[in-house]
Amino acid sequence: MPHRLPVFCQRFVWQLAFLWFLLTSLTGVHAQQTTLAIAGYVRETATNTPISGVNVFVQEIRKGVSTDRDGYYLVSLPAGTYTVTFSSVGYLRKTQTIKIPPSQLANDVNLDVDTKLLNEVTVKTESADRNVKKVEMGVNQLAIRNIKRMPALMGEVDVVRSLLLLPGVTTVGEGATGINVRGGSVDQNLVLLDDAPVYNSSHLMGFFSVFNPDAVRDVTLQKGSLPARYGGRISSVLDVRTKEPETERLTVSGGLGLVSSRLGVEGPIGSRKLSFLADGRLSANNFLFQLGPANIRDTRANFYDLTTKVKFLPNEKNTIWLSGYASNDRIRFPSDSLISIGVRSSRTDFDYQITNASLKWNHAFSDAFNLTTTGVVARYAAALSVPDSASAFRLQSTLLTSIGKVEADYQQGQHRLSGGLVATHYGLSPNTLTPGPLSSQLPLTLPTEQALEAALFVEDEFRPTDKFSILAGLRYTRFFNLGPGTVQTYNPEGPRLPDNVIGQTVFGRGTVAQTYGGLEPRLALRWAPKPEQSVKVSYTRMQQFLHLITNTQAALPTSRWKLSDANIRPQIADQLSAGYFLNLQANTYELSGEVYYRRIRDAIDYRDGARLLLNPTPETELLQGEGKAYGAELMLRKNNGFLTGWASYAYSRSLLLINGPYAGEQVNNGNWFPANFDKPHSVNLVAIYRPSRKFNASFNFTYSTGRPVTAPYGKARINGIAIPIYLDRNQQRIPDYHRLDLSLTWEKDPDKPGRFWYSWVFSVYNLYGRKNAYSVFYKLRSSSMSDAYKLSIFASPIPSLTYNFKF
Repeated sequence: MPHRLPVFCQRFVWQLAFLWFLLTSLTGVHAQQTTLAIAGYVRETATNTPISGVNVFVQEIRKGVSTDRDGYYLVSLPAGTYTVTFSSVGYLRKTQTIKIPPSQLANDVNLDVDTKLLNEVTVKTESADRNVKKVEMGVNQLAIRNIKRMPALMGEVDVVRSLLLLPGVTTVGEGATGINVRGGSVDQNLVLLDDAPVYNSSHLMGFFSVFNPDAVRDVTLQKGSLPARYGGRISSVLDVRTKEPETERLTVSGGLGLVSSRLGVEGPIGSRKLSFLADGRLSANNFLFQLGPANIRDTRANFYDLTTKVKFLPNEKNTIWLSGYASNDRIRFPSDSLISIGVRSSRTDFDYQITNASLKWNHAFSDAFNLTTTGVVARYAAALSVPDSASAFRLQSTLLTSIGKVEADYQQGQHRLSGGLVATHYGLSPNTLTPGPLSSQLPLTLPTEQALEAALFVEDEFRPTDKFSILAGLRYTRFFNLGPGTVQTYNPEGPRLPDNVIGQTVFGRGTVAQTYGGLEPRLALRWAPKPEQSVKVSYTRMQQFLHLITNTQAALPTSRWKLSDANIRPQIADQLSAGYFLNLQANTYELSGEVYYRRIRDAIDYRDGARLLLNPTPETELLQGEGKAYGAELMLRKNNGFLTGWASYAYSRSLLLINGPYAGEQVNNGNWFPANFDKPHSVNLVAIYRPSRKFNASFNFTYSTGRPVTAPYGKARINGIAIPIYLDRNQQRIPDYHRLDLSLTWEKDPDKPGRFWYSWVFSVYNLYGRKNAYSVFYKLRSSSMSDAYKLSIFASPIPSLTYNFKF
């Protein structure tokens, strides 16, 4: 029977968050009246990038704290004069003499890079021994300055593409949307930009990422032990953070490239308490298609994006950020080859947009306790259209997400506690078909979907000794599928098909159609027999209630999203990991090895020939079963010196078992088979050589096993027409993939005076012109069993030249 529980839950969650907000405000006022403190942000002088993990030490009282990931610190002190030291590996130490009162002192600090060994060429932004000392495993962090030094396709620095050089991260091919982490699908990754979810991380159908490198501070990929504050996905979390705005002076930066041009401005507004940044990109590359062969000259592909951020510092204990992001892609193909609804047309137009906004407030009660309140609105809209008058139509979909989150962090002695609550509301419009004025198409609108996902989480990092530490977390999630809607009931004595519907239940607005949820325990242990080495194990359970349903290898921007309901159960994954980590020669070299095993319940796959667009009952095309992924990852990294980089190898398997009670609900006769993203072997080599501060050269080489495909085993001839015969799914593979890239960068001499800075970047993608296969397809001939064809996206070297500037 329908009931009103979720409405109550929504009101309760939001009222609790509001009360917590008021309590924080009142407590904050009291704290400001009674506490003496110094607080501020530590940044790198050259780039204005916040530095996390900086040791802030007060010598007179032997008290110290570390900056958080935003470079923020706060130290409570009685009145007096103090000597404060700021130190971090790779930066020159800075010492200040500070007198208190005033009762609160806002003290921002800039640290200079220690260029004695060119330590600015580092592959991470946190402390040098983080990989050994932190409890978490399966975490990779890349600073944007290092991403910019890697070879880029057509000179376009790409945040997401750089992740493909990490172990366990692959893609189905050139120009594919998203990434596959440890054999998972693209929708199993939670992608965040300043806490706002991004449902399509690619421009131009997958060739470039939506993240403007000029606005990004750092990129963190977590694929092992996930913190309890993250939920809703079963594979990984990609957390992208924008940089902090410049507070000293107004600066302008940008660049001219083959694919897009960039322009950004940042600086203070009136005073140092209020600052902003705005970075935009605009592509105008239709001329590239005009220079190509005749069959692509009618192609159009353009995009723009805008990243903004405003930061307000009312006092040393409060910080407020307002972040925004907007992008739009418009693509035209001179054919109907990408449409799967059976309409012939002279061209197909794709149009998709992302609009995100997040408001975040951090209040520090003391140097040990702070509270963060976040509100997010994220909208993703996609459409395809056909202009031909007889069959003109526009097919569009929209996914709107609203998030409210409150999180507290408290550190006391050997414990670091965190906890909070988060509520997420989903509003999904799956498909709306609007015909043109003279079109023969009929209008069709699928019912909208609504859901509420609420979670409570708590986590404790406990370090009883220097050799042993434990990170224990617990997340409780409850998912409510809400009306209005209709749930179909199928005959349990037969397969789930439209002909087997025996009834339906109609739910009104705000009532519960289905609930799921449960506990998600997180546990990680670290043992360090020596200071330079550690052994770690972890266990993580995750649940996923939102799914991207597509039966193609590479998801299109218009691929359909679906919320879990009475007929589509959430995916649940349990992952066990273990690893060994070793640092050598004062953290110059890092060696790590990890093994993992992930088991998935209710993994999603599809019937052969499934039709998903404009299908009012997509559950009749979906199959759910078991999945498993396991593998090993090895990595050797060099952090400091004239030559830095890493080498990695990953062995990774991803398998599915779809064994329903009826023949039509089985794949491969109910036996295990490789998932679409199963690539057993991958090798990555990255080298960045920087002999001087004016020049650097970088190379990367990547190799991976070809992905699985289903090839015809034979053919039958019916009325003179050759019909392919397929047996087992994904039992063959396309040829293996490998590629070498080169990048050369010349920068203005940093020792020369003047505010104007510039650089030239020359890069060559696919240096030796490897014709890697994106896909293999077959055409049946009368004279032979079949002819196989290989489609290559980038089959020759692609040079590019980019000019960057800042003043």
